[in-house]
Amino acid sequence: MVGQLSFFSAEARVPAKADLAGFLCGPGQAVSFARGTAARVYVELKDEWRHQPLKQACAERDVTTELCVNEEGTRFVRTPFRTDLTPLAARWLDGSTKKVPADFELNGAVLRVWALAAGSWMESAYLLGLDPNAPQTHLPLQNALLASGLPCTLVGAPALRVTGRRRLARLAELVGSPPHGVACSTWPAA
Repeated sequence: MVGQLSFFSAEARVPAKADLAGFLCGPGQAVSFARGTAARVYVELKDEWRHQPLKQACAERDVTTELCVNEEGTRFVRTPFRTDLTPLAARWLDGSTKKVPADFELNGAVLRVWALAAGSWMESAYLLGLDPNAPQTHLPLQNALLASGLPCTLVGAPALRVTGRRRLARLAELVGSPPHGVACSTWPAA
């Protein structure tokens, strides 16, 4: 028996650079350069397995990435500065402060990138990590998940916690099957 893909599922959409908003839903950052003529996005890697799937997700959108390590030994995946990422950065930045765009609508492709960047299981709940340095984004992202049919609760990690059989099934439907190399134990599932 084959299930029908949701219109909003990541697998039913053509990959777009706007999907990289999934970096920014989580702890990722956008940085503008040269008076807003170029921008990059990046996210800290909390787990080693995230590197290749994030690199692949960016490549599907014709964006290259590099793995970087800062002075403290923290690992990051980042894009180069690109002119075609400036619209994304402009939507998510108010000066240098991260914000959720007023008209932001969450879809499966953005959720998929968010899960790759900052998703994890905790007991019987799936957590979508948030940016601890941008608490002003937490409630708008919670509302965006609710509008996508995913009621969730804010937990102190900070993260948005999705629980319940139907909600987890909806999340799994939206993000699609795990990318190559991603263990099923780390990916949203019903």
